[in-house]
Amino acid sequence: MTTAHDHVHVVATLQAHPDHVAELAALLGELARTSRKQPGNLRFDVHQQSSNPNQLITIEHWDGPASVDAHMTSPHVGEVLGKLGPLLAAPPQIVRYSQIA
Repeated sequence: MTTAHDHVHVVATLQAHPDHVAELAALLGELARTSRKQPGNLRFDVHQQSSNPNQLITIEHWDGPASVDAHMTSPHVGEVLGKLGPLLAAPPQIVRYSQIA
């Protein structure tokens, strides 16, 4: 059994090329739907910045590091990562956070 302090949050920040925002949003939406079905996923949301619609983020909540590792090496994540390059204006920033309170 995991506790809240075992949980991991992952925040990915993605800057889309202006002409690929809709395509990136659709790709991330599909990633979210698939990821929500994975063991250990507690939440997976996609957000668009209000003042900069080219910037999207994913906020993921996992029950522990092993679930994140399994997610990051899953085939559907590999497929998404393979499609990201032409859609992005800059490399994605993916950061893991551990819950401390």
